[in-house]
Amino acid sequence: MENPAITCVTDMILPEGAEPNCRVTATLAARALIREIQSEYGEIMFHQSGGCCDGSSPMCYPKSEFHLGSGDVLLGEVEGAEVWISGPQFAAWKHTQLILDVVPGRGGMFSLDNGREKRFLTRSRVLSEDEQTALGEARGPSGA
Repeated sequence: MENPAITCVTDMILPEGAEPNCRVTATLAARALIREIQSEYGEIMFHQSGGCCDGSSPMCYPKSEFHLGSGDVLLGEVEGAEVWISGPQFAAWKHTQLILDVVPGRGGMFSLDNGREKRFLTRSRVLSEDEQTALGEARGPSGA
């Protein structure tokens, strides 16, 4: 069953603001919203959820308030905000680049984008074989 919160596009031209050759990046709109939230909350982080209750959207939290699981995987940083994903979800998505974007709507109930009439959305593109080789494996919270 296709996940409506994660849009996958192959051979995609990267949207403005998104960078190639990394596991996670963001559009200009997402970067602006990240900076807006950081100005209000300080350090933040994202967790790409795979759960049913939050629609599998990227959830944005104050960095000090989210406890990572031992199997969570760090994909990278966007605007200084770490982006994490669960281990099983990384296994399914390791061949893709996640692109944080912004669309009209309400964020997840506990996500910091809630109440702003815009929310984060994850888009993705399939990484080339060369990109996958260059990126190798991502690391977990223990650094492994």
